[in-house]
Amino acid sequence: MAKDEIRRQELSDFLRNRRGRIAPADVGLPETNRRRTPGLRREEVAQLAGVSATWYTWLEQKRPIGVSSGVLDSLARVLRLDPAERMQLFQLALRQPVLESPSKRETVSPLIRRLLDQTDPVPAFVIGRRWDVLAWNRAALAFFFDFEQVPSNERNTLWLIFTSSTLRSLLVDWRSRGQDTVARFRADYGRHAGDAHFVQLVERLKSVSPEFAEWWPRHDILPMTEGRNAYDHPQVGRMIVEHTTFSVIDNPELRLIVFLATAASDSIAKMKKIVATFRKGASSISSGARR
Repeated sequence: MAKDEIRRQELSDFLRNRRGRIAPADVGLPETNRRRTPGLRREEVAQLAGVSATWYTWLEQKRPIGVSSGVLDSLARVLRLDPAERMQLFQLALRQPVLESPSKRETVSPLIRRLLDQTDPVPAFVIGRRWDVLAWNRAALAFFFDFEQVPSNERNTLWLIFTSSTLRSLLVDWRSRGQDTVARFRADYGRHAGDAHFVQLVERLKSVSPEFAEWWPRHDILPMTEGRNAYDHPQVGRMIVEHTTFSVIDNPELRLIVFLATAASDSIAKMKKIVATFRKGASSISSGARR
């Protein structure tokens, strides 16, 4: 499928998914027993949005028709989309923000690498537009695992969430974390709908992870936000760690993700111990190699 065809397929799936979540009573329509599927009918969405049923049907049928911002606003209102879902609708329908120009090469600058090196003992890494892990610091190796040992085509945070047994055991309430991760990746996927690299990653994950294959068609959308999560680390046990994300100003599609241990469960001291133990082990290996 061509890139635009994939984008229109995503838009169609998204619209059908969202109208299926709206009960007629939610928008003031009478309930009937003659509905074969949950949610609103196409004709009802069109009527409430002030557009023709034919036009809306064509939109769901992936026809290459024109769409205006005003109509999308009406659809967002009828489908009760939150701000993140509304942005997804606009990205899929109008390609806003437009990403037609060639993306910058995903290069981590020497300054960002020095920043990573100097944030010890705070785990941090840089991801690209597709969530590929591009650079990391020693604390990230200590807290998560050695990214260098992961094949380059699998060094991707979404892939690792669903395929790494080490990461799965580290994350408390993995199912909830996994679903949230899919919803946040969905937001980025919408901006790059039809990009072959994104499509390949999704197709690979659907083939190897039953959970991903189940959750991906839901079209859940979440923004990238700060968070606070529990981890079960094999060295120190339960930890509470917060994370935040920064865009790299010279290439906003690159993101720096930083993990900060909290005072809860003595997590700050535990993080220092994890990093110190790793540092000591790395130093011993280095000394042995020199001898």
